[in-house]
Amino acid sequence: MKRFFINLMVLLGIGAVAVSCSCSGQKDGQKKENEMTFDPKALPAEPVFDIVTDMGTIKVKLYSKTPLHRDNFVKLASEGFYDGVLFHRVINGFMIQTGDPLSKDPSKADLYGTGGPGYTIPAEIVPGLVHKKGALAAARRGDAANPKRESSGSQFYIVQDENTCAQLDGQYTVFGETVEGFDVIDRIAAVQTGAKDRPVKDVKIISIRPDLPDDAAAVADSTGVQPESQKSEPQDK
Repeated sequence: MKRFFINLMVLLGIGAVAVSCSCSGQKDGQKKENEMTFDPKALPAEPVFDIVTDMGTIKVKLYSKTPLHRDNFVKLASEGFYDGVLFHRVINGFMIQTGDPLSKDPSKADLYGTGGPGYTIPAEIVPGLVHKKGALAAARRGDAANPKRESSGSQFYIVQDENTCAQLDGQYTVFGETVEGFDVIDRIAAVQTGAKDRPVKDVKIISIRPDLPDDAAAVADSTGVQPESQKSEPQDK
């Protein structure tokens, strides 16, 4: 019965994520292009990021085998897009979901889960990149409305239980993995939730920034970009 319930939640939840389109002006949650928090060109092919939440830090690595999703995540993080977004959907024994810019605005609570940057990303479903514990995967609309399985432009989820998420292999783009902070994933998953699996008490992402060497990080903190000696173009493996 529990597994049936979780399967049902997959169909009603992640599979039903809507991608909102900003038809004019600046897109939801994005800063101006010249307000980067770090230089994306300074990062390696498989960059590591610190997802700093108010419940602890989850350190993740992005895959070079999913370059469209990697580069989009890097771009949004560099613009501060994710700063202040909530984990708007949490299911203990399954996954934790975030990335909706509408979740920064309490007055839009009824719309949480429908926001985005105004575009989708082509699917990059790679054999071997599976829903193991801590995997990062892109949320998307269901197959009926989205037969190409294109990903949300910003919403993603982190696997808490690989057994219940294994059924999603081959259906959603997995574009990264957790390298540290599995306990933080479990703590977030265990919070009390209410309607639509939303945490009763907000769980917020404070920032998402690259995990840099100490000397490079010091320069980034003071200037917002990396020194030329640290720069190298991302390359796919």
